[in-house]
Amino acid sequence: MGLIPDDWEVKRIKNIAPLQRGFDLPTSKLKRGDYPVVYSNGITNYHNTFMVSAPGVVTGRSGTIGNVHYVTQNYWPHNTALWVTNFYNNHPKYIYYLYKHINLERFCSGSGVPTLNRNDVHDLLIAVPPTKTEQEKIAAALSDIDELIESLEELITKKRQIKQGTMQELLTGKRRLKGFEIKQGYKQTEIGLIPEDWEVKRLGDIADKNKNYSFTGGPFGSNLKSSDYTSNGIRIIQLQNIGDGEFKNEYELFTSYSKADELLTCNIYPGDIILSKMGDPVARACIVPNFNKRYLMCSDGIRLAVDNKYFNTYFIYTVINSSIFRNKAENASTGSTRKRIGLTELRHLELPCPLLEEQKAIAEILTDMDEEIQGLEERLKKTRQIKQGMMQELLTGRIRLI
Repeated sequence: MGLIPDDWEVKRIKNIAPLQRGFDLPTSKLKRGDYPVVYSNGITNYHNTFMVSAPGVVTGRSGTIGNVHYVTQNYWPHNTALWVTNFYNNHPKYIYYLYKHINLERFCSGSGVPTLNRNDVHDLLIAVPPTKTEQEKIAAALSDIDELIESLEELITKKRQIKQGTMQELLTGKRRLKGFEIKQGYKQTEIGLIPEDWEVKRLGDIADKNKNYSFTGGPFGSNLKSSDYTSNGIRIIQLQNIGDGEFKNEYELFTSYSKADELLTCNIYPGDIILSKMGDPVARACIVPNFNKRYLMCSDGIRLAVDNKYFNTYFIYTVINSSIFRNKAENASTGSTRKRIGLTELRHLELPCPLLEEQKAIAEILTDMDEEIQGLEERLKKTRQIKQGMMQELLTGRIRLI
């Protein structure tokens, strides 16, 4: 177990906070009430009676393994879950964090439905503080940072909702920014009401005609073999990298410079927009980042280089990811299980466009909102990292709060 404080005790989990399987409750027997039913993935129903008095600590037995839930009211632990039957005078919230810390997923078994065997967990040796007071202080410190995480999550959700509402108003012309106030009323078009001084443009009209391959799609997948992949070189943008409004950088795949030159029509550059032919959702788009000078486009990607003389890239990218455009893309797609849209269909999809200066003004507002949300997300990420570090230090006694 490594170094622990001299006054801490080493015990088996079964002597600290043993687990027991929950109680059967078929859906047909469920009666609406005030008591939470805790399943392996958390509270998803309420019943008119309870089996266990609060507080409670519950984790998954089958299905979802590894999540730990702290219950503050009398509850019914479902038979898909395991619940702590006795805290043996330990602080319940401390036990909750202790179970989160020991990584229950490593005890998972079963090739089909994941299952947690409580007997395997019970034999685990754990070091615990000797007093309930120290446990309480550890739990309080971790609860404080959990509250901060929750408040950040709520704030990010609120900011995203505000942005969505702002997008809906600005991208349809229902709200005009200062200096672009409506003077001529609205007109009815195939995409709905838009201001008189706006135009309806096809996506194909927005591409820069002076750039080769400014609005192109694959395929090139059949031209690539496993031997073409390299440990570095030209980054291939895969379907997994095309997020719904964001570039996902987790998946990395490379090919050689010579192969990228051979497939020049499928090269894509920072600042271009790349759309997905495949769901979910179909026609989602992101702006290619400037991590590299160029990339190779995936076979299910479509490159759009915007004509910046008349159109703002960020404005167009935002419209593409909005419900204004997304619904039309869905309707133009084929496939019953996973939607797919072709380059020809995308070229003819329409979107509302003000003059360039108003596009830039709208883009600036939405960019500022994006940056604020990104800043909060980065803060949330760091706070979660801090929490993990705190758990490691506090639950092993490397840092004492007494």
